[in-house]
Amino acid sequence: MAEWQPVCRVACATGMPAGTPMIRPTRSATASFPGEPDSAERSGDLVLTGLGEDAEAAGAWGAALLLRAPHLAIDARGLPAKTAARLAAGACLRAWRFDCLKTRPEDDAPRLALITLVSDDPATPAAWNALHPGVEANLFARDLVAEPSNTLTPAGFIERLTPLREAGITIEVLQGADLHQFGGLLAVGGGAVHPPCLAILRWPGEDPPVAFVGKGITFDTGGICIKPADHMWEMRADMAGAAACAGAMLALARRRCPTAAIAVLALAENAVGSASYRPGDVLRLWDGSTVAVVDTDAEGRLVLADALAFAAAAKPRAIIDLATLTGSIVTALGHERAGAFTNTDDLADAAQLAGEASGERLWRMPYGPGYRDALDSNIADIRHCVDGRGQPDACHAATFLSTFVGDVPWLHLDIAGVESHEEADERHAAGPTGFGVRLLDRMVTQGLPHLG
Repeated sequence: MAEWQPVCRVACATGMPAGTPMIRPTRSATASFPGEPDSAERSGDLVLTGLGEDAEAAGAWGAALLLRAPHLAIDARGLPAKTAARLAAGACLRAWRFDCLKTRPEDDAPRLALITLVSDDPATPAAWNALHPGVEANLFARDLVAEPSNTLTPAGFIERLTPLREAGITIEVLQGADLHQFGGLLAVGGGAVHPPCLAILRWPGEDPPVAFVGKGITFDTGGICIKPADHMWEMRADMAGAAACAGAMLALARRRCPTAAIAVLALAENAVGSASYRPGDVLRLWDGSTVAVVDTDAEGRLVLADALAFAAAAKPRAIIDLATLTGSIVTALGHERAGAFTNTDDLADAAQLAGEASGERLWRMPYGPGYRDALDSNIADIRHCVDGRGQPDACHAATFLSTFVGDVPWLHLDIAGVESHEEADERHAAGPTGFGVRLLDRMVTQGLPHLG
């Protein structure tokens, strides 16, 4: 397998490279350009982009007009170092594409591979180096989510973690007989040709570690409760939570973060086969509890339950899980924010601040006793979801997951609806967003609150 490289990289310079298309951020109007934020205008090889409070947006708007150029420059002279770095981050993120499987050249295809950040502030290289790990890790997670499920099987996912190993992260993989206690993961992956596995990623540092837990369903048919064919192809992205956790670990390793971290990735394919689990089954999960299955298309919370209980046993300082978990969170929040559920107010506040700063925004949602009553089962300790339409499924799912973390500070992020953009626009490339990578990276590097 070829070594992974980001599709676009950034180099800092003090002089403008000759003959290179250029982005010039401005707050001033011209005869033809109003200079307002979220706007850009191209004239030949010069793009003027409106510079407001969000410098990343300005960089993205400018890059969107120069994607066919293999190399562009950003004229950030006269701007503070942090502003310059954020311009480059926005341009680099907008340049993402996944074209490695295309075999025929396209004349109008994006080709942007190098951005030269021109700045007269000597602090700019350091400012870019502070942002670069999160940007690179975001691009890594996007590539994982974009890859088709016939190659990104559970085992294929593990193979693509080589950059993490090279960065100093240790990777342990449980599979086969080693998974005998993981009843949820085994049930969900039981109908697939490609067997499930659990990946445990560890970054050394000051203990106790922070723990990330990711849902990694490499394809989701819905199982016996099969999904409609329309848009089922999108279910190759049902591992976006695991990809975000892997990306966050890469970011922490790249910046040599002093805080220890672990990531537990529950990887499986929810397929239809003779060994598929069924509605009405009762599963015994890693912590010994029993769960009644209602809907095989609510598989994510079953693999997460095993992974959460396993992570909680390590007594981390906090657990943060990410999953494309429910359609109901999309109904509630659309495609603008992820749903956040937590048992710790300070953790919620830290996540909210990191989300606003990274552009990966959250909205806190309720869970708890009233929702727990709906999950009572006559034959098991709990059922994992509730029958019927119109249910607050995101709240039920979070309540179910909360029973597996004990008293560990815990944050659950339901990222369904924000894990991808259906169409490209001036700010975003079409496809995966890598949502969660930069949020987690920022939460840990800025310092988690004392959580007691």
